Amino acid sequence: MDLFSHRNEEKSQPLAYRMRPRTLDEYIGQDHIISPGRLLRRAIQADQLSSLIFYGPPGTGKTTLARVIANTTRCAFATLNAVLSGVKELRYEIDEAKKRLEFYGKRTILFVDEVHRWNKSQQDALLPWVENGTCILIGATTENPYFEVNSALVSRSRIFQLLPLTSVNLWEIAKQALQDSERGYGKWNVEFEPGALEHLVEIANGDARSLLNALQLAVETSPEAFPPPEGQIIHITMEAAEESVQRKVVLYDKEGDYHFDIISAFIKSLRGSDPDAALYWLARMVAAGEDPKFIFRRMLISACEDIGLADPMAIQVVEADAQAFERIGLPEGRFHLTHAALYLATAPKSNSTLAFFDALKAIEEERDSDVPNHLKDASRDQKGFGHGEGYLYPHAYQDHWVAQQYLPTSLQGKVFYRPSEMGYEAKIRADVLKRREAQLEATSEDEQPEHFTFSPAGNQRERWIQRANSERGAMLEKIRDAIFSNLHIQRHDRVLVINAGHGLLVWEAFRKTPEGLTVAICRTEAQFRHVQHYARTLEEIEQPIIVKGEPETALIELDRNIRFETIIGRNMLSRLHLDSSIIKVLVDRMVESGTLVSAETVPSKGSKLSDFVRDENTKRALLQAEELIYGGYNEETKAIAWQEKDLVKVLSEYHLESTVEAFDAFEQRYIQSSDISRWIERTYKPAWQALGIAIDSESIEKSLLSLIGESFVSWKHRIAIVVAKRKKVVPRKNSGTNSRKGT
Repeated sequence: MDLFSHRNEEKSQPLAYRMRPRTLDEYIGQDHIISPGRLLRRAIQADQLSSLIFYGPPGTGKTTLARVIANTTRCAFATLNAVLSGVKELRYEIDEAKKRLEFYGKRTILFVDEVHRWNKSQQDALLPWVENGTCILIGATTENPYFEVNSALVSRSRIFQLLPLTSVNLWEIAKQALQDSERGYGKWNVEFEPGALEHLVEIANGDARSLLNALQLAVETSPEAFPPPEGQIIHITMEAAEESVQRKVVLYDKEGDYHFDIISAFIKSLRGSDPDAALYWLARMVAAGEDPKFIFRRMLISACEDIGLADPMAIQVVEADAQAFERIGLPEGRFHLTHAALYLATAPKSNSTLAFFDALKAIEEERDSDVPNHLKDASRDQKGFGHGEGYLYPHAYQDHWVAQQYLPTSLQGKVFYRPSEMGYEAKIRADVLKRREAQLEATSEDEQPEHFTFSPAGNQRERWIQRANSERGAMLEKIRDAIFSNLHIQRHDRVLVINAGHGLLVWEAFRKTPEGLTVAICRTEAQFRHVQHYARTLEEIEQPIIVKGEPETALIELDRNIRFETIIGRNMLSRLHLDSSIIKVLVDRMVESGTLVSAETVPSKGSKLSDFVRDENTKRALLQAEELIYGGYNEETKAIAWQEKDLVKVLSEYHLESTVEAFDAFEQRYIQSSDISRWIERTYKPAWQALGIAIDSESIEKSLLSLIGESFVSWKHRIAIVVAKRKKVVPRKNSGTNSRKGT
């Protein structure tokens, strides 16, 4: 093929093919996986790809992203389409890949489009070569790979989900096509009637290929002949736009992932008692042609799983509606679908039937538990073995019930069923609990108690230290949980951890962002080495970025293009008025919708020395000093003399809206004699001098040493969890609008 025939062939290709991005910078959309700092972008730029599977709806850029990789990698790049290729073509590509690796030391990236269309044997043929590194697989699929792709291939691949493009993305793509003179329509003067281009973008429904195909049809069929004479305006009317694409397609595949996603949304709406949402998802399924039997089947399950004994009538109502539907059919049967859905959505809820699975777990753990003798079948061998002896016949007693044990001896006292306080279960709950309490007293008398723990008499101080460490660990876990409970981190988010310490927050953030990025800033060399030590156990491309120093200077080392969805930390504002300058630095690094969450210890509301003394004179002297210290009487104490409300005030100065929730946390703190001496000398003594009070500080110090020196005390910390977001800016209304081209 010569140059001219190649150009002619390229021009004859559809617009969607011609406009495919060639580099990452040209790629539009999917910021959650390829914007600066994301794992996939870093891997592509470093040419350190492992096997990948791109999963998403049509027209979201899966094949295009593979072509971008082909344009940037130094590896050989081979392409197969699973619809058109079989084992023969696959073996040929593998043989070629083996030759390249053997003779040139060059690896091969094998891109398989529609990989889910290969059967198990075809996928198995690829597996050993992916496993031994002969080729790197990049698969593209519109189906959920966890269901449709060989689990062995999935386990060896990184999966990236591509989402439908946003309207903003589609506008950029349309604009790019209309302005590109080489590949698009930039050579011609294209005008759109108001609303015409908007219609194309809306109907595309997140599909770039659909948009470009419709745009091509609208542009090339509007003039009498295409290309038109030079200088002629191509005017695209609303009618032409509507004819180019008829209507938005309901994206629903009864055998695919959307099928399961929508039925999941429907069931969760029933479980969440939202009748409006339940009707919406029900309508989505019916409109798409979902099998009503499948919907009724799921509602029958929900009637027992989610409503259960809170309303025992639920199963009967759904069953009656299902039977009526069988007799009536569609379209009138939609009333019965609606009736059943609304009944379940508005019924009281209880999931106590899940108790069965607790019992199932107990069976797995207690496989050898024998049937209690009094419960065994007495009809066969009562004489020989005494089976059935001791059984109390409930109907012979008042209320047809008698307290006796029905569980195996090893499980006596085990509770599986916990009645809720909803609906019918609320009525039976008191009786169930009352009878259970009586049964627990009916334990077999010949069972001997067993001692499950033994603690030798050890060193008392060692036991205190162990307890202190465990309590501090519990306190730190509580702080970590409080921080992350205020966040909605997505797998592809970028997270910045300030004051990373030894990694308390770092590794939790890392676990939550496998396709994103975690950056940790450590203040000290010891902390830096500690976090880095564990980071080095990971593959280089996966490692979090760890930097050392103060945040203001450490952030300079990072790529300026990296912005963070989430910034977290501990005590980054502990000296509030002195540390507040860091806020501006962090805000500059946040995306518009970013969140800042920090756990701040409020010094003025934690334990103080006065809390541990009883002598009135000593206590009064300490309280006088503490009132001055936490009132901020000098520059040094002003830094710690702040309240929770001051956090909100300072953050608002940097255009952040914030909320604060505080809680008290306690730990067993070991107080050394040197701690007491230092506190008295450096903090309390200057305060007494400032007050002009004559205090025998040596006497107070001796008193404190005798009370709490070299011992553990229950030390209170006041922890404030501050959650901050950018203030929403209300856009100004323009005085007028200009009508112009759709471009």
